[in-house]
Amino acid sequence: MSSMQPRLHLKVTQKQILTPSLVQMVSVLALNKLELREMINQEIMENPILEELQDEGGASSEELAESEEREGEPADQELLEILKDEGAEESFEDSEVEGVPAPKEPGEMEKREAEPSEPEIVKAEGAEDPFADIDFGSFFEEYLDPGYRTSEAESVELPSFENFLSSPTTLIDHLNWQLTMNHSHLRLEGALEAILGNLDENGYLTATLEEMAESSEIELKDLEEALRVVQECDPAGVGARDLRECLLIQLRLLGAEGTPVWKTVSDHLKQLQNKQYKEIARALGEPVAEVEAAVETIKKLDPFPGQRYNKTQARLIEPDVFIVKSGDDYTVAVNEDDLPQLRINQNYRRLADRGNATKEVRDYVKERLTSAFHLLKNIEQRKQTILRVCHAIIRRQRDFLDYGVDYLKPMMIKEVAEEIGVHPSTVSRAVASKYAHTPQGVFELRYFFSEAVSGPSGGDISLLILKRKVKKMIEQEDKNDPLTDDHITLILRGQGIMVNRRTVAKYRADMKIPSTHQRRNRH
Repeated sequence: MSSMQPRLHLKVTQKQILTPSLVQMVSVLALNKLELREMINQEIMENPILEELQDEGGASSEELAESEEREGEPADQELLEILKDEGAEESFEDSEVEGVPAPKEPGEMEKREAEPSEPEIVKAEGAEDPFADIDFGSFFEEYLDPGYRTSEAESVELPSFENFLSSPTTLIDHLNWQLTMNHSHLRLEGALEAILGNLDENGYLTATLEEMAESSEIELKDLEEALRVVQECDPAGVGARDLRECLLIQLRLLGAEGTPVWKTVSDHLKQLQNKQYKEIARALGEPVAEVEAAVETIKKLDPFPGQRYNKTQARLIEPDVFIVKSGDDYTVAVNEDDLPQLRINQNYRRLADRGNATKEVRDYVKERLTSAFHLLKNIEQRKQTILRVCHAIIRRQRDFLDYGVDYLKPMMIKEVAEEIGVHPSTVSRAVASKYAHTPQGVFELRYFFSEAVSGPSGGDISLLILKRKVKKMIEQEDKNDPLTDDHITLILRGQGIMVNRRTVAKYRADMKIPSTHQRRNRH
């Protein structure tokens, strides 16, 4: 019987560890221009060594004189050499960084400023005091008054223009406004909040009353009464649990109960969806013309009453790159407008002076310098990676840039990654959420990557082009005799595109195109 004893075992394993610099490089590569601008501004606030490069024309004469004195001295190169060996304390302590005068002893600068030179003292003794006529007493009484406010303080507290911008009214805000006008519903306050809290963006109730009653202490009868109150509010149809109830609520408010329109929605909604007008007319005992008139009335109803208060705001797209035709070739330029241009702050370059700075100061400056150089390096690497990917796209999609979307060629991320010598995940991050301005319009960089489908003459065509062909066929079809998936498959095969019926049906469903039965006009 073996006894349990502690033992030592050696094991060799390989692990991939992401350093903070590598993590930052990956995250910076995936940012688009707007996100990168926000990230840079955040880094400027957190790292005092980083500063935004201002217009060189505004440099002071002192800065110009200092730059002339430092001309030819490789200060940045010296910093890079220092940071190469992050574990060597002595190399960093013994090095000097040009650009800023060495810090003085505590109080030395104040002492020099406070003590005038001898010629100045002699001159001052024989001169009349220019401040003799100034009433400093009243000045300080006013300045030290707790109610005194400087012009800077007044300007800081001026109202922002953002305070004048109105926020859009949401569906819940609109319903709450209506409910607060009627004080008879105060006892249903909890039930009304539960109902409003379970409305989706279309105005439909997403939970059953039983589920809400079980998850709260509200009685079922109160929830039922609260739902009736909500369904009487504007917009008509809000609070419905399905499409049928939504349309019936609107018809009830129009006084159409018992009419052919009401019966069509109430009992034959599925047949109405399939445009089976003859069957509906036969079931109602009405002529087909009456059913068609009812259909026209139903078309005027709103199946999504909540969307008018939850409209999606227009999305503004700022291209990350510009692909411009220059002569017979195309050039790529990264959009760097409004991006802060970074540099190392000159005032921190001598804080690590070997005789005056403490170890904490030297460690802090070293850490911030390392972080600053890594950020600058990662931003430049992001730019170069995006340029290389875009050049690869131009080489493969020249016909698209020249003639339009119909000439888009299949292209895989793996192929571009092998061409430029990086991992496919790097290309995926480089094109994520980024847009390119091209002669054919503004497109997301991911748009250029699509699968290949067997095309004519043994070649391949892009999956996007195939979907465009299917959509165009359906748009041009005879609505009285629409194309079936089999017919579309035969037409595509006649053009040399080898697909099957199930593939066509899948692509049609991806584009949210109804089936043949639903597209057919029935009279």
